[in-house]
Amino acid sequence: GKYAEAEGPSKSDEWFAQGRMVKAHALYGNKEKAKDPFFGLTMGSGSQSSGDVFNWFCVEAGSSSNPTVLLIHGFPSQAYSYRNVLPVLSDKYRSIAFDWLGFGFSDKPQPKYGFDYTLDEYTSALESLIDAVAPDKLSIVVQGYFAPIVVKYANEHQDKLNHLILVNPPITDKHAKLPSTLACFSNFLLGEVFSQDPLRASDKALTSSGPYMMKEEDATVYRRPYLVSGASGFALNAITRAMGKDLKAYIESMRSILASDSWNTKTTICWGLRDRWLTYDGVEDFCDGLKHNVVQLPMAGHHAQEDRGEELGNIIKRILRG
Repeated sequence: GKYAEAEGPSKSDEWFAQGRMVKAHALYGNKEKAKDPFFGLTMGSGSQSSGDVFNWFCVEAGSSSNPTVLLIHGFPSQAYSYRNVLPVLSDKYRSIAFDWLGFGFSDKPQPKYGFDYTLDEYTSALESLIDAVAPDKLSIVVQGYFAPIVVKYANEHQDKLNHLILVNPPITDKHAKLPSTLACFSNFLLGEVFSQDPLRASDKALTSSGPYMMKEEDATVYRRPYLVSGASGFALNAITRAMGKDLKAYIESMRSILASDSWNTKTTICWGLRDRWLTYDGVEDFCDGLKHNVVQLPMAGHHAQEDRGEELGNIIKRILRG
């Protein structure tokens, strides 16, 4: 239809060609075929697990002999959001961006069939992926609503981390409630419908959170998972419900970890001041008296790597150089 990709190689195909699949995190349960939650029919391959271990799509830039930096996208987004950050880091670092399970080109199992998209599961899955792609020390950059998950992982593996950079993380009490643009995906019945809408799930979710004006060629990359399979929509619905249930507790835990005397990891918070989802009020107050630096990006919104990718890349380089 109107939003289908044109014939021939697309931006999405070009991006996929730059990456590779990495196997990490075992499925739970008996691995039976996923069925439609409404009619009980066996679902297509996009909603099925690809094997005993999940496939994660990863894009890597820079020499393997350089220090490793893991770039983690927010909710809802893809590794593609770091496309302008990767080349900036590649001369000094081995930088890796990946799609979370349920996003982009990574596996999107139907909930209740190997992965339920809970925040606890994501924490465990992240550990498995990092063990696979970066067994030695690394630095981590994480943007948005997945930050509390990453901080929970980091707290249990501080010996592995050189530096942690949080980009527009939900860090105050006011941030515990999802914006309506995201919360709508968890609505009873309507949430199932909204999460299958490529424009609502990709374009609107990205552009409503800041000043980013999405180019059509970039929009096709974000839409593609929702155009080719219903699996992305089912995953989005499940993740939103999990966020609504557990995000507040995870934020409280993150605040406690970052303020703890036992937290010894070098930490920087980067903030796009034009974020329409998360207010900057209270962020500096939280960091006052702690060992964490705050770096402002005046022209960036919630997805700072989309709005100001090259600028964020240079900021990351300066931070990691100390």
